[in-house]
Amino acid sequence: MERKNAWKEYSSKDEKNLEKLSCGYIDFISECKTERECAARVIDMARAAGYTSLDEAIRAGKKLQAGQRIFAECFGKAVILVQIGSRPMEEGFNILGAHIDSPRLDIKQNPLYEQNDFALLDTHYYGGIKKYQWVTMPLSIHGVAVRKDGSTEIVNVGDGDDDPVFCITDLLPHLGAEQMEKKGAKVIEGEALDILVGSRPLKISESAAKKAKEGSPEALAAKEPVHAMIAKILQDKYGIEEEDFLSAELEVVPAGRARSCGLDNSMVIGYGQDDRVCAYTSLIAQLEAGKLSRTGVCVLVDKEEIGSVGATGMTSLFFENTMAEIMSLAGEGGDLPLRRALSRSHMLSSDVSAAFDPTYASAFEAKNSAFFGRGLVFNKFTGARGKSGSNDANAEYVAKIRAIMEKGSVAYQTAELGRVDLGGGGTIAYILAKYGMNVIDSGVAVLSMHSPWEVTSKADIYEALKGYKAFLKYA
Repeated sequence: MERKNAWKEYSSKDEKNLEKLSCGYIDFISECKTERECAARVIDMARAAGYTSLDEAIRAGKKLQAGQRIFAECFGKAVILVQIGSRPMEEGFNILGAHIDSPRLDIKQNPLYEQNDFALLDTHYYGGIKKYQWVTMPLSIHGVAVRKDGSTEIVNVGDGDDDPVFCITDLLPHLGAEQMEKKGAKVIEGEALDILVGSRPLKISESAAKKAKEGSPEALAAKEPVHAMIAKILQDKYGIEEEDFLSAELEVVPAGRARSCGLDNSMVIGYGQDDRVCAYTSLIAQLEAGKLSRTGVCVLVDKEEIGSVGATGMTSLFFENTMAEIMSLAGEGGDLPLRRALSRSHMLSSDVSAAFDPTYASAFEAKNSAFFGRGLVFNKFTGARGKSGSNDANAEYVAKIRAIMEKGSVAYQTAELGRVDLGGGGTIAYILAKYGMNVIDSGVAVLSMHSPWEVTSKADIYEALKGYKAFLKYA
């Protein structure tokens, strides 16, 4: 069954709405390149849309009623938005869930060193990447450094108009014969992903060096002057001492804005579209939801790329605790009502799917692949090989989703993640399914997934928003 290309059905109004959505999305992924930046922007947008902090509601002893909007956040890296529906919450929630972390390079805790008149930062890659893709391209550094007194310095270098950028060097082809004989996974080793941050020495007089405080950049200048220069810049410009790397979270990401792609402007190219394309469309669907019958929930979590672990990942109790608090404020508290609500919920695990790429056609089975422009993608199952690690939605729920999408006039398609036995992948679907609720994976098809610059179709982004709105309204 071949699905129609959505572009062929669009009116001029659809095209105008599509472009407006795409512009907002491009701004979002250009300005929010880390999970912290995403969470902060989500909270700002939620407050502007009338959402109140759960912590504030608890302190005020606020009684929640139908139509009210609440958000909760966890360590500035995960956010849950809830709009109370008219029906009792014990009857279940309609949940959109996506993740806001993306593959990247993390700066190590003891990273700064000098070698042969270069200053470099050691990194440790995060998530599944092809390491060779990250060399010889402009990079930026985003994150926070927390000092011993608890004060926080926000770092964002490389994306401002006047900012310097960084890079990882590679070997010139004239000397690369041995390197080119290596397998792709070994062309660039993980320990070779060091960020070049400087080459200029700190100049200091001999008398000043003698007076320098032990551990200061000036004291270091005699032995490692380039290292000392970078340490001094960090200290003077950001108030960060080298030891503050111990309590820092600094992420290395591609520098530059996302852009429209193609002569026809039909696509978006940018960093972090896995999974911010689903996070953004889920967020907008939640913020723009009208009156809801069942309570609508948007869950945006961290750490999916490394197994959904930790306090801000989906495997934590953040989601369950948040819903327990909200049900209590709505007069529906108690463990049994919460268990019933969770088991009766419906969820779209909103995560991206692999788009069919004709350049690598042999990796796909075309009849069961996602194609650009054919709408929101549903994966009945993900996992690997024999569906290992998969949620595998039941047929009754898939039929219900089909009816909802048709009711909402949503272009959609179904897919598997590549050829059987070739690979596979996972999402947060199985984690929510443990409550006994109905869950299916859905999202936008992506070309060059997990690369520094991924590509999506504007039509698919538009259909994802329509699909998520229909789900909140009709599920």
